[in-house]
Amino acid sequence: MNASTENQSGSLDTLKWGLVFLILAGIVVANYMYGEVSVLIRAVVAVVAVVVAGLIASQTEKGRNALVFAKESRTEVRKVVWPTRQEALHTTGIVIVATLIMALVLWGLDTALFAIVNFITSLQV
Repeated sequence: MNASTENQSGSLDTLKWGLVFLILAGIVVANYMYGEVSVLIRAVVAVVAVVVAGLIASQTEKGRNALVFAKESRTEVRKVVWPTRQEALHTTGIVIVATLIMALVLWGLDTALFAIVNFITSLQV
């Protein structure tokens, strides 16, 4: 691509993003203005408008990159080895015990520091 083609693509992307934001802002405004209309109708119109905005956004360079990223992320999630129920329960137990121990340590430190500060401030010089 030469510089003028890239510039046109960038300006078209800016125009498309502007249109997307106008559609999304229009949903908010229309939902406020037509509050007396059935919630079901407003919800259907909002969903359709969001889908249209998503389709427009997917035609931009950033939109295409986001779709590629989402597809790659889904592929990576499939590769994850999830823990068994027993492993999850053991890990949860360890976290709970560690949290309780740290809570007791912090409570003890707080009590000790409170006693020290109380002792120092109660001294009459």
